[in-house]
Amino acid sequence: MLAVTYSEVGATAGELPGGYHHLRRERVVGHGSEEFARAADDLLTGAVQRRAGATVWLSEVPLREGTHVRMRLRVGPLLFNIPCVVVWTERTATSCGFAYGTLPGHPERGEERFEVQLTPAGDVIFRIVAFSAPGRWFTRLGGPVARLVQRTTTDRYLRALDQATAG
Repeated sequence: MLAVTYSEVGATAGELPGGYHHLRRERVVGHGSEEFARAADDLLTGAVQRRAGATVWLSEVPLREGTHVRMRLRVGPLLFNIPCVVVWTERTATSCGFAYGTLPGHPERGEERFEVQLTPAGDVIFRIVAFSAPGRWFTRLGGPVARLVQRTTTDRYLRALDQATAG
């Protein structure tokens, strides 16, 4: 497995490390065990990232620890290569998720965690937690723009899974 570009592997599961930009977002995307199962399947096959506008290559499906993820994302006239590796996965009857960490060449350095949970009330909640810092000269130079791109992409992720379960 290629070495990630940060030392705090797994930190999206708890207290986020200092020195990074933090992101925590969640949204109810459906209701019931069938919608949870469909959302979990979509999450572990890269469908969320694809629906958010990224081109995605996975070294294996479904995602598991060690899976290499290569994405390309267009933002206006710019095309970003986004290499990651999955550092955590879990799938139970009520929880499913994965986290990937940045690899060399990624515009940022850090980790992003995607989880869906089926609550006792039957709601399907999609949660995204991330910490990141600039990883390349252009993200250091364009810090506020990079944060905007991250927020916009996160919103697309949340809507993509919502659309998948709403139908």
